[in-house]
Amino acid sequence: MFYTFISEAWIILLELAPYLLLGLLFAGLLNAFVSKEKVQKHLGKKGFASVLKAALLGVPLPLCSCGVIPTGIAFNKQGASKGATVSFLISTPQTGVDSMLITYSMMNLPWAIFRPVVALVSGLIGGLVVDQNEKMEEVASPPEVSSTAQSSLFDKIFKYAFIDFLQDISRPLIAGILLATALTVFLPDTVFTEYMNQPVLNMLIVLLASVPLYVCATGSVPIAAALLAKGLSPGATLVFLMAGPATNTATITVLWNTLGKRTTVLYVATIVVCSFGFGLVIDHLLPTEWFTLHSLNELHHHAHHLIPASLGQLSAVILLGFLIFVEVKRVLPNKTKEMGLNEVKYKVEGMTCNHCKASVEKSVNSIAGVEKAEVNLSEQQVVVTGNVDELEVKKTVEEIGYTFKGRV
Repeated sequence: MFYTFISEAWIILLELAPYLLLGLLFAGLLNAFVSKEKVQKHLGKKGFASVLKAALLGVPLPLCSCGVIPTGIAFNKQGASKGATVSFLISTPQTGVDSMLITYSMMNLPWAIFRPVVALVSGLIGGLVVDQNEKMEEVASPPEVSSTAQSSLFDKIFKYAFIDFLQDISRPLIAGILLATALTVFLPDTVFTEYMNQPVLNMLIVLLASVPLYVCATGSVPIAAALLAKGLSPGATLVFLMAGPATNTATITVLWNTLGKRTTVLYVATIVVCSFGFGLVIDHLLPTEWFTLHSLNELHHHAHHLIPASLGQLSAVILLGFLIFVEVKRVLPNKTKEMGLNEVKYKVEGMTCNHCKASVEKSVNSIAGVEKAEVNLSEQQVVVTGNVDELEVKKTVEEIGYTFKGRV
């Protein structure tokens, strides 16, 4: 049984590794060449154009539901309408260039096409609904903050892609592979067809389970492929792929405190209604054979013809090496230097990834009097160098959606 488990996990890794590495490279290219500051200029006006631009921007971006929050809030603070902000927040975490490629590898082409289309349409719907229900608020654009440390092109592309971004998704990805393996090995092939042969009920159960839980767009794919192969309806599988990455309790809490109760309710309601609606569409209006996966052996056979075996094996070894590296880097104790006279440590909760780290550092560094701000993710701390008012640090941190706990 142990050998079977390891063998199945290796097969899943072989299928996703080449596409994930390619997706990570695309993520690095987007990070290097797509400027958030320039993009924000296009999202300020209320209406269809801004909402559409926000959704189109969000679909390819490889940001998870926790990483997208500070970016979306920054858009809003810089003058983007709430409709455009919500459109971005809904469309972005559902998919990305990396998860699109893995979906094609582990599922099939119709799934790889349908996922970004659904993300785009649901983002549009959510943004337009919010625009219709919210009064337009004029938000003064803060001054541009110039970064004192200019990253090289290599860092912007390769370090970001294969270290920073991979570290953000590594644990959900590993958990997704292990869970998919467990489902494949231990779940009977007929469990959904014999005991849960009610697609609408399946969708409802999956929806209720997916909304509060955290799963990234990339890590959700192997789980979805395993469930689909075991007989879960395509509609219920789509519900999981939409609601799982797009919502979780942490995201909902942050939005409640930053964008307001009404906007948050509309955000969650849009995801719930759209996931259920598109689930019904995929089950009842589109050809079933487009979205059916009879077994993971079929998946393996499909992927074998797309990627040479040697390339798949090499990619799996490289990906495994990167995963081990980022996990070792994460758990190794940080060397703590002695505190300087003008250094203060603050406890800040809610930072979960390198996007959170970068957002907090950029915001705190913009405060007058701050010479340098560094985040320690594992300790949930911000070390601030300079002469600065603690209340100003508290205000800045809370404005971008994190919880300030005071000095350590």
